[in-house]
Formats: sequence, structure tokens, C-alpha cells
Amino acid sequence: MNTSTVDLWTSVEPVALRVWVEKRTIYVELHDGRVVGFPADRFRILAKATEEQLAKVRIELNGYALRWEELDEDLTVPGVVAGRFELAPK
Repeated sequence: MNTSTVDLWTSVEPVALRVWVEKRTIYVELHDGRVVGFPADRFRILAKATEEQLAKVRIELNGYALRWEELDEDLTVPGVVAGRFELAPK
């Protein structure tokens, strides 16, 4: 069996394959089939964003990060999966 560095990395760290926004909740489909969702209001910059701005999210760094260019906001996928949020739930 031949295992590359990328295969080993993706088996340890969660990696995003797809991201979308519904009603101010951001959903991320991970490489292992899980789908995680979190409220935009758990992050300072995202809490102030419009729904249109939230919808402009992109996957960056080979699935390791989420990026909102217009908001100049980046979140790591492992951080989101681990529940490392900036703000307490309302």
C-alpha cells in the first residue's frame, strides 16, 4: 500500500469538500462524509454580515479553510469542527 503525505494529512485533519449557507447557518461537508453546521453569529465578523455576504464563502487551502473575501474573514475547518467559536451562543 502506498500512502502519500496528502492522504495521511486528510485522514487526520478534517477537510472541507463543500460549503453552503442556509438561514445564517454555515454548513460544511467534510471529506469523511460528515456535515457540520454552525451559526454565523458565533463569530464577530460573520455576525455582522448580511446573508448575501455570508453566501460568498469559498473553500481555500485544499479544504483546510473557509474564506469570505469581502469580509476579510478566514476560519479553519479543524477549528470549526472542534467548536472553537469566538462568541457564546445567544
